[in-house]
Amino acid sequence: MKKNKTKLSKKNIISKKIRRGDMVKILVGKEKGKSGKVIKIITKKNKAIVEGLNLVKKHQKPKKSGETGDIVEIPAPINLSNLKLICPHCHQPTRVGFKMIDGQKKRICLKCKSVI
Repeated sequence: MKKNKTKLSKKNIISKKIRRGDMVKILVGKEKGKSGKVIKIITKKNKAIVEGLNLVKKHQKPKKSGETGDIVEIPAPINLSNLKLICPHCHQPTRVGFKMIDGQKKRICLKCKSVI
């Protein structure tokens, strides 16, 4: 009987390029061209939640008796492949590269070559 061999996926590579707190630009969808700050990264699903963008309406039931229900807007996750990092130095959407500096792996902007 053969054992299933697991293959390495590229999901880990993408999630290291964009981190929580980064400014990103949305490339596709209804929010195309807008930028915002990353609140949370969901690594298992390869998605990110951007502050104030990609809002969806959620209907909430009343929790206590006498309370009314609400319709709340919450940010929905966006696939990391649909986001591009905005460099804090040149303020342009850029690809991310990696470089070893003083024995540590650092992210660099491929447009202005500065450390992010």
